[in-house]
Amino acid sequence: MRLTGNRFVIIGRAGMDFYPDPPGTKTEDATQFFACLGGSSANIGVAITKLGGTADLVTCVSDDAIGRFALNELDRYGVGRAHVRSVGGEARTSLAVVETTIEDHQSVIYRNGAADFEMTTADVEAVEYAAYDALITTGTVLAADPSRSAAFRGFELAKAAGLPLIFDIDYRPYSWPSTQIAAEVYSRAGAMCDVIVGNDVEFGFMAGDYDCGLDKARELVAEGAKIAVYKMGEKGAITITPQGEVTTGIYPTKALKPTGAGDSFMGGFVSGLADGLPVRKAVLQGSASAAMVVARVGCAPAMPTREELDDFLARHAGPSAA
Repeated sequence: MRLTGNRFVIIGRAGMDFYPDPPGTKTEDATQFFACLGGSSANIGVAITKLGGTADLVTCVSDDAIGRFALNELDRYGVGRAHVRSVGGEARTSLAVVETTIEDHQSVIYRNGAADFEMTTADVEAVEYAAYDALITTGTVLAADPSRSAAFRGFELAKAAGLPLIFDIDYRPYSWPSTQIAAEVYSRAGAMCDVIVGNDVEFGFMAGDYDCGLDKARELVAEGAKIAVYKMGEKGAITITPQGEVTTGIYPTKALKPTGAGDSFMGGFVSGLADGLPVRKAVLQGSASAAMVVARVGCAPAMPTREELDDFLARHAGPSAA
């Protein structure tokens, strides 16, 4: 599967990330923090724009200083926010306090009354889908209404405009009322999408049995999806298409933190598809991008530029054995 271009509309959240500074500092010992853009969908948008594509975000942020911080950061990275709406009241933009550590890593997420869950069908209906080449969404948007209903409406409108739907499972248990509801909603979304990306735990969760995740990925392709990428951490990935399966390894790196890998993988992967790369090479570009981001501080600021990613790929003959 190849995309017709690199113009993406992304449904999902933007937030603020706090990192204890200097890197390696435990949160409870920190006296200063480094702030940057966060939120899985916003991070994917940054990854795409740094690699030369265009990305517009559809979401809501709180009408306060934290929401304005997120808007300013989107502007700084060139992620379009014409469809990002500010909401008042008690809604709050997500805040993540994330350590630049591997050992005993701690991430604390504040999503009580999350502003992004306030996205409505009116927000997604205002988008001109024909102006884009693909829609991307992350599973976080499906955890509550009205955001969930809005996202499914966005899927319908994008499909009607001929756009492929790209779904990053991105399962966050704390956002959901129950695992059963989450599994049902994710399965409904997966059945509508052309590209589904997730790790072994996420696919296993969708299957209702953590030992059956790979079978679930294969089932989604058998039922109509064009690509399912089943990520296995250090063991690499299995990419399933109607033409067969491709197994790839990872690029070894000296990781500073575990976070950001999924968002950077998605950005590198879809940018590869948009540039006409074969699926295997697109997956490897995503893997290389992930390897670079976990070795850097932050998520959005850590996303590689096209020049940095090309240099990394040129210096690394190939990934580890799958």
